[in-house]
Amino acid sequence: MTFSIVAWDPAAREWGVAVASKFLAAGAVVSWARAGAGAVATQAFANVTYGPRGLEMLGSMTAQEVIDQLIASDDEAEHRQVGVVDSTGRAASFTGSECFDWAGSKSGEGYSCQGNILTGPDVVDDMGTAFEAASGDLAGRLLAAMVAGDRAGGDRRGRQSAAMLVTREGGGYLGDSDVALDLRVDDHPTPVAEVGRLLEIHRLLFPNPEDLEFVAIGDALAARMATALSAAGFETESSSFDDGLRRALFAWVGNENLEMRWSEEALVDRAVLGILLGE
Repeated sequence: MTFSIVAWDPAAREWGVAVASKFLAAGAVVSWARAGAGAVATQAFANVTYGPRGLEMLGSMTAQEVIDQLIASDDEAEHRQVGVVDSTGRAASFTGSECFDWAGSKSGEGYSCQGNILTGPDVVDDMGTAFEAASGDLAGRLLAAMVAGDRAGGDRRGRQSAAMLVTREGGGYLGDSDVALDLRVDDHPTPVAEVGRLLEIHRLLFPNPEDLEFVAIGDALAARMATALSAAGFETESSSFDDGLRRALFAWVGNENLEMRWSEEALVDRAVLGILLGE
Protein backbone atom coordinates (compact mmCIF):
# COMPACT_ATOMS: atom_id res chain seq x y z
CA MET A 1 0.00 0.00 0.00
CA THR A 2 2.97 2.22 -0.66
CA PHE A 3 5.44 3.46 -3.26
CA SER A 4 9.00 4.33 -2.34
CA ILE A 5 12.52 4.87 -3.59
CA VAL A 6 15.86 4.12 -1.94
CA ALA A 7 18.91 5.78 -3.50
CA TRP A 8 22.39 7.18 -3.00
CA ASP A 9 24.51 10.07 -4.28
CA PRO A 10 28.14 8.96 -4.69
CA ALA A 11 29.53 12.49 -4.96
CA ALA A 12 27.84 13.81 -1.81
CA ARG A 13 28.06 10.43 -0.03
CA GLU A 14 24.35 10.58 0.81
CA TRP A 15 21.82 7.77 1.22
CA GLY A 16 18.08 8.34 1.30
CA VAL A 17 14.51 7.07 1.21
CA ALA A 18 11.34 8.74 0.01
CA VAL A 19 7.88 7.23 0.40
CA ALA A 20 4.19 7.98 -0.09
CA SER A 21 1.13 5.97 0.88
CA LYS A 22 -2.55 5.88 1.77
CA PHE A 23 -1.37 5.12 5.30
CA LEU A 24 -0.90 7.33 8.34
CA ALA A 25 2.72 8.42 8.89
CA ALA A 26 4.23 5.99 6.39
CA GLY A 27 7.69 7.44 6.92
CA ALA A 28 7.75 6.23 10.52
CA VAL A 29 7.42 2.62 9.30
CA VAL A 30 9.05 2.49 5.88
CA SER A 31 12.15 4.71 5.95
CA TRP A 32 15.56 3.66 7.30
CA ALA A 33 18.99 5.02 6.35
CA ARG A 34 22.45 5.32 7.81
CA ALA A 35 25.37 7.36 6.52
CA GLY A 36 28.13 5.14 5.19
CA ALA A 37 25.93 2.04 5.24
CA GLY A 38 22.88 2.44 2.99
CA ALA A 39 19.10 2.72 3.04
CA VAL A 40 16.14 0.38 3.46
CA ALA A 41 12.44 0.74 2.63
CA THR A 42 10.25 -1.90 4.27
CA GLN A 43 6.58 -1.95 3.24
CA ALA A 44 3.47 -3.93 2.22
CA PHE A 45 2.73 -6.12 5.28
CA ALA A 46 5.79 -4.38 6.63
CA ASN A 47 8.27 -6.11 8.87
CA VAL A 48 9.71 -3.09 10.65
CA THR A 49 12.68 -5.11 11.92
CA TYR A 50 13.94 -5.15 8.32
CA GLY A 51 15.01 -1.54 8.85
CA PRO A 52 17.45 -1.75 11.76
CA ARG A 53 18.52 -5.31 10.94
CA GLY A 54 19.12 -4.39 7.32
CA LEU A 55 21.24 -1.39 8.24
CA GLU A 56 23.40 -3.52 10.52
CA MET A 57 23.89 -6.10 7.75
CA LEU A 58 24.81 -3.39 5.26
CA GLY A 59 28.02 -2.88 7.16
CA SER A 60 29.37 -6.06 5.57
CA MET A 61 26.87 -7.20 2.90
CA THR A 62 25.57 -6.10 -0.48
CA ALA A 63 21.99 -4.96 -0.97
CA GLN A 64 20.99 -8.29 -2.50
CA GLU A 65 22.68 -10.28 0.27
CA VAL A 66 20.81 -8.24 2.87
CA ILE A 67 17.47 -8.93 1.21
CA ASP A 68 18.27 -12.62 0.91
CA GLN A 69 19.06 -12.80 4.63
CA LEU A 70 15.98 -10.84 5.66
CA ILE A 71 13.46 -12.89 3.72
CA ALA A 72 15.14 -16.21 4.52
CA SER A 73 14.44 -15.66 8.22
CA ASP A 74 10.84 -14.46 7.76
CA ASP A 75 7.91 -16.91 7.59
CA GLU A 76 5.72 -14.11 6.21
CA ALA A 77 8.21 -13.07 3.52
CA GLU A 78 5.71 -13.50 0.68
CA HIS A 79 3.64 -10.69 2.20
CA ARG A 80 6.60 -8.31 2.38
CA GLN A 81 8.17 -5.79 0.06
CA VAL A 82 11.58 -4.27 0.61
CA GLY A 83 14.06 -2.11 -1.28
CA VAL A 84 17.72 -1.69 -0.33
CA VAL A 85 20.67 0.37 -1.55
CA ASP A 86 24.07 -0.40 -0.07
CA SER A 87 27.20 1.58 0.76
CA THR A 88 28.46 1.59 -2.84
CA GLY A 89 25.10 2.20 -4.53
CA ARG A 90 24.19 -1.37 -5.43
CA ALA A 91 20.41 -1.63 -5.27
CA ALA A 92 17.98 -4.50 -5.00
CA SER A 93 14.30 -5.10 -4.27
CA PHE A 94 12.00 -7.95 -3.29
CA THR A 95 8.24 -8.22 -3.76
CA GLY A 96 6.51 -11.19 -2.12
CA SER A 97 4.05 -13.22 -4.15
CA GLU A 98 1.22 -12.39 -1.73
CA CYS A 99 1.55 -8.59 -2.06
CA PHE A 100 -1.61 -7.01 -3.45
CA ASP A 101 -1.67 -5.94 -7.11
CA TRP A 102 -0.21 -4.01 -8.63
CA ALA A 103 3.05 -4.77 -6.92
CA GLY A 104 6.58 -4.68 -8.26
CA SER A 105 9.77 -2.70 -8.62
CA LYS A 106 12.29 -1.05 -10.90
CA SER A 107 15.97 -0.86 -10.01
CA GLY A 108 18.75 1.04 -11.71
CA GLU A 109 22.19 2.44 -11.02
CA GLY A 110 22.16 3.68 -7.44
CA TYR A 111 18.42 3.34 -6.80
CA SER A 112 15.44 1.04 -6.46
CA CYS A 113 11.75 1.99 -6.74
CA GLN A 114 9.08 -0.35 -5.36
CA GLY A 115 5.40 -0.28 -4.61
CA ASN A 116 2.29 -2.31 -3.94
CA ILE A 117 -1.45 -1.68 -4.32
CA LEU A 118 -0.48 0.72 -7.10
CA THR A 119 -2.51 1.84 -10.09
CA GLY A 120 -0.05 -0.03 -12.31
CA PRO A 121 3.59 -0.57 -13.29
CA ASP A 122 3.81 2.97 -14.72
CA VAL A 123 4.22 4.22 -11.15
CA VAL A 124 7.63 2.64 -10.52
CA ASP A 125 8.68 2.95 -14.16
CA ASP A 126 8.02 6.69 -14.17
CA MET A 127 9.73 7.06 -10.80
CA GLY A 128 12.89 5.43 -12.10
CA THR A 129 12.86 7.48 -15.29
CA ALA A 130 12.41 10.71 -13.33
CA PHE A 131 15.20 9.88 -10.89
CA GLU A 132 17.60 9.07 -13.70
CA ALA A 133 16.74 12.28 -15.58
CA ALA A 134 16.85 14.63 -12.58
CA SER A 135 19.90 16.68 -11.68
CA GLY A 136 20.91 18.38 -8.45
CA ASP A 137 21.15 16.97 -4.95
CA LEU A 138 19.77 13.64 -3.76
CA ALA A 139 16.76 15.21 -2.04
CA GLY A 140 15.70 16.93 -5.24
CA ARG A 141 16.07 13.75 -7.26
CA LEU A 142 14.10 11.75 -4.68
CA LEU A 143 11.34 14.35 -4.86
CA ALA A 144 11.32 14.20 -8.66
CA ALA A 145 10.81 10.44 -8.46
CA MET A 146 7.97 10.76 -5.96
CA VAL A 147 6.22 13.46 -7.98
CA ALA A 148 6.42 11.24 -11.05
CA GLY A 149 5.01 8.25 -9.17
CA ASP A 150 2.21 10.35 -7.73
CA ARG A 151 1.29 11.72 -11.17
CA ALA A 152 1.29 8.20 -12.60
CA GLY A 153 -1.40 7.18 -10.10
CA GLY A 154 0.55 6.15 -7.01
CA ASP A 155 -1.31 4.19 -4.35
CA ARG A 156 -4.60 3.21 -5.99
CA ARG A 157 -6.48 3.74 -2.70
CA GLY A 158 -5.57 7.42 -2.57
CA ARG A 159 -3.17 9.73 -0.73
CA GLN A 160 -2.45 10.33 2.94
CA SER A 161 1.22 10.60 3.91
CA ALA A 162 4.69 11.07 2.48
CA ALA A 163 8.21 11.38 3.86
CA MET A 164 11.84 11.87 2.90
CA LEU A 165 14.96 10.84 4.82
CA VAL A 166 18.53 11.68 3.73
CA THR A 167 21.70 10.84 5.67
CA ARG A 168 25.24 12.11 5.24
CA GLU A 169 28.18 11.96 7.64
CA GLY A 170 28.04 15.15 9.71
CA GLY A 171 25.14 16.37 7.60
CA GLY A 172 22.77 17.13 10.48
CA TYR A 173 22.11 20.32 12.41
CA LEU A 174 25.42 22.09 13.13
CA GLY A 175 27.19 18.92 12.03
CA ASP A 176 26.32 17.00 15.18
CA SER A 177 24.37 14.16 13.54
CA ASP A 178 24.24 12.29 10.24
CA VAL A 179 20.55 13.01 9.55
CA ALA A 180 20.79 15.65 6.85
CA LEU A 181 17.04 15.75 6.23
CA ASP A 182 14.02 14.08 7.82
CA LEU A 183 10.71 15.44 6.52
CA ARG A 184 7.39 13.79 7.32
CA VAL A 185 3.87 14.68 6.21
CA ASP A 186 1.77 12.29 8.25
CA ASP A 187 -1.78 13.16 7.11
CA HIS A 188 -2.46 15.50 4.19
CA PRO A 189 -4.63 15.54 1.03
CA THR A 190 -1.55 16.13 -1.20
CA PRO A 191 1.36 14.77 0.83
CA VAL A 192 3.98 14.56 -1.94
CA ALA A 193 3.46 18.20 -2.87
CA GLU A 194 3.63 19.11 0.82
CA VAL A 195 6.98 17.34 1.18
CA GLY A 196 8.16 19.44 -1.75
CA ARG A 197 7.08 22.62 0.04
CA LEU A 198 8.85 21.55 3.23
CA LEU A 199 11.98 20.71 1.27
CA GLU A 200 12.21 24.31 0.05
CA ILE A 201 11.94 25.56 3.64
CA HIS A 202 14.55 23.03 4.73
CA ARG A 203 16.94 24.23 2.05
CA LEU A 204 16.56 27.77 3.32
CA LEU A 205 17.10 26.93 6.99
CA PHE A 206 19.62 24.09 6.60
CA PRO A 207 21.68 24.88 3.50
CA ASN A 208 24.62 22.91 2.23
CA PRO A 209 27.78 24.99 2.73
CA GLU A 210 28.39 25.15 -1.01
CA ASP A 211 24.98 26.79 -1.50
CA LEU A 212 25.81 29.83 0.67
CA GLU A 213 26.51 33.10 -1.11
CA PHE A 214 27.91 35.92 1.02
CA VAL A 215 28.11 39.60 0.20
CA ALA A 216 30.25 42.22 1.94
CA ILE A 217 28.52 44.63 4.32
CA GLY A 218 29.65 48.12 3.37
CA ASP A 219 28.38 51.31 5.00
CA ALA A 220 25.50 51.82 2.56
CA LEU A 221 24.23 48.26 3.01
CA ALA A 222 24.76 48.43 6.78
CA ALA A 223 22.50 51.50 6.95
CA ARG A 224 19.74 49.71 5.03
CA MET A 225 20.09 46.65 7.27
CA ALA A 226 19.96 48.79 10.43
CA THR A 227 16.69 50.37 9.27
CA ALA A 228 15.18 46.96 8.49
CA LEU A 229 16.33 45.47 11.79
CA SER A 230 14.86 48.38 13.77
CA ALA A 231 11.55 48.02 11.90
CA ALA A 232 11.54 44.32 12.83
CA GLY A 233 11.96 45.16 16.52
CA PHE A 234 15.72 44.60 16.75
CA GLU A 235 16.78 48.15 17.57
CA THR A 236 20.21 49.42 16.64
CA GLU A 237 21.51 52.97 16.24
CA SER A 238 24.41 51.81 14.10
CA SER A 239 24.83 52.98 10.53
CA SER A 240 27.91 50.87 9.88
CA PHE A 241 28.71 47.25 10.65
CA ASP A 242 29.88 47.65 14.25
CA ASP A 243 29.21 45.54 17.35
CA GLY A 244 25.75 47.03 17.78
CA LEU A 245 24.58 46.12 14.31
CA ARG A 246 26.25 42.71 14.56
CA ARG A 247 24.35 41.95 17.79
CA ALA A 248 21.04 43.09 16.31
CA LEU A 249 21.61 41.06 13.15
CA PHE A 250 22.64 37.98 15.13
CA ALA A 251 19.50 38.24 17.28
CA TRP A 252 17.26 38.60 14.23
CA VAL A 253 18.96 35.71 12.42
CA GLY A 254 18.39 33.47 15.46
CA ASN A 255 14.77 34.59 15.70
CA GLU A 256 14.23 33.57 12.08
CA ASN A 257 16.06 30.23 12.50
CA LEU A 258 18.64 31.26 9.91
CA GLU A 259 21.72 30.61 12.05
CA MET A 260 23.04 28.05 9.55
CA ARG A 261 23.55 31.02 7.20
CA TRP A 262 25.47 33.16 9.71
CA SER A 263 29.00 34.47 9.15
CA GLU A 264 31.36 35.80 11.81
CA GLU A 265 32.87 38.12 9.23
CA ALA A 266 31.45 41.40 7.89
CA LEU A 267 29.41 39.36 5.46
CA VAL A 268 25.74 38.47 5.06
CA ASP A 269 24.27 35.56 3.14
CA ARG A 270 22.32 36.74 0.10
CA ALA A 271 19.20 34.77 1.09
CA VAL A 272 19.29 36.24 4.61
CA LEU A 273 19.68 39.71 3.18
CA GLY A 274 16.74 39.22 0.84
CA ILE A 275 14.46 38.16 3.67
CA LEU A 276 15.59 41.00 5.94
CA LEU A 277 15.12 43.66 3.29
CA GLY A 278 11.95 42.11 1.88
CA GLU A 279 13.46 41.67 -1.56
